Amino acid sequence: MSASVPSSLELLGSGIASSSAIAAALERAQMFRDFDWAQIQSLSAYVQIYRAAPGIELFREGEQGDFMCVVLEGKLEIRKEDNAGVRKTVATVLPGRSLGEMAMIDGEPRSATAVVMEQAVLAVISRENFARMLHDKSALAGRLLHKIAQLLSQRLRQTSGILVDYLEG
Repeated sequence: MSASVPSSLELLGSGIASSSAIAAALERAQMFRDFDWAQIQSLSAYVQIYRAAPGIELFREGEQGDFMCVVLEGKLEIRKEDNAGVRKTVATVLPGRSLGEMAMIDGEPRSATAVVMEQAVLAVISRENFARMLHDKSALAGRLLHKIAQLLSQRLRQTSGILVDYLEG
């Protein structure tokens, strides 16, 4: 388990979170749609499943972070502080989407706050488990890293488009 996963999250027990149940949940996530079943089964050994109640802060802007997650059920909001210190919602994360990838990859402080809005089930990959995957199954870790890079690139392109619209408006 990642040391920074909030203690308010409930780690789902081995009966619910068996490797095959985790694999089945991951298979439905948009992030892993282009992974084959064998890759998803291998990936499930490095993932833990948590339940989070509404109102829980999954992570806070500026904190050190060492995990990412994929929302399997529920809804989260991503909030960013403006110059006056007021938190503004910048995104909503629904099932199948991921968050927290940047901090897991680069070790930098979180760039935003994530708050659970509806009861959520989250697939969590810690930096520690990612490093273990890199050692044990480097091709799988490389595929996951490539997928994360694609997601971050897509988000940067969307944000750049929004910025241009904002500057023109």
